[in-house]
Amino acid sequence: ASTVSGLAGMGDLFLTCTGTLSRNRTVGYCLGQGKTLDSIIGEMSAVAEGVETAYAVHDLAAQYGVEMPIAEEVFGILTLGTDPGQAVKNLMERDPKPEDSL
Repeated sequence: ASTVSGLAGMGDLFLTCTGTLSRNRTVGYCLGQGKTLDSIIGEMSAVAEGVETAYAVHDLAAQYGVEMPIAEEVFGILTLGTDPGQAVKNLMERDPKPEDSL
């Protein structure tokens, strides 16, 4: 936990979210522009680790019965063709819950 909240973790998070060279940001940006995941991956010369991580998070959440609405929406965008705008709407319309609620 201290690595994530330290300078290295915050720097990595910041650059992943804002850097134009970030592979994961590129995938998200292109999905938001309406491109398909297959076409995006086909155009990339390097791996965007976040895609495989999204699949793993989805599987682990299901395996352990953990509700992860953001991860579910990301999985839907990547695999089911959920429109990113609809995914945001789905999240915004959820009833609020405490962050540590299981």
